[in-house]
Amino acid sequence: MINQQSKQAINTPAPIGSNLSFAAAEAYKRLRTNLMFSFAGEEKCRVIGVTSSIKGDGKTTTSINLAYTLAEVGKRVLLLDADMRMSNIHKVLKIQQSPGLSNLLVGLNNTHVVQPSGIHKNLNVITAGEIPPNPSELLNAKRMQALLELLSDKMDFIIIDLPPIDAVTDALIVSKLTDGMIIVARQNYVDKRVLDNTVRQLRFHDANILGFVMNGTEIEKKYYRKSYYKNYYSSEKTDNE
Repeated sequence: MINQQSKQAINTPAPIGSNLSFAAAEAYKRLRTNLMFSFAGEEKCRVIGVTSSIKGDGKTTTSINLAYTLAEVGKRVLLLDADMRMSNIHKVLKIQQSPGLSNLLVGLNNTHVVQPSGIHKNLNVITAGEIPPNPSELLNAKRMQALLELLSDKMDFIIIDLPPIDAVTDALIVSKLTDGMIIVARQNYVDKRVLDNTVRQLRFHDANILGFVMNGTEIEKKYYRKSYYKNYYSSEKTDNE
């Protein structure tokens, strides 16, 4: 059962970038550190997928803030909105939705697609673009793989915001093109069985699950919450997508 606190958190606009609270900023820094340790000593662009089990777990805000935190330490970061059914990154960052990823994948536009994020000079964005009738087919095409390879030449990290796994297969399709997947879950919101099924499906598709971000947690000792490297990442914040 979803409690009233979780409902309010989903409907409350989440802070991003420099507007994060101290506790949330520290939690994202720990997430960044754990992520960078996962690929220590490997000098190549890393493609990281961010997904969840169901809508409302907090994946979009987590994607934005993870990308921002990486940009803060001088990494060249591209945030890619691959949730072409219910895109939100352009709304949160207040930038134009189209042209974007869908336009690139169908070959209709290859200019002015990469936009500045507006929250950090090292962070650029490709929005979802116009809503296509066949997102899964577009993401499964060789053009998506070729696009990621092209973009990787100029980036240190590509963070991909993906749809929830319980809703559509898009995240599973893209997972095989990533170096790792992060699963976002909201405390007292997502059902454990649904979350277990998310993990099971990703493993079935041979995805490299890097860990979890737990949203909506109680802040311990005023500022910090315990985080678990590899198995569990903690993010103390409330967000709506």
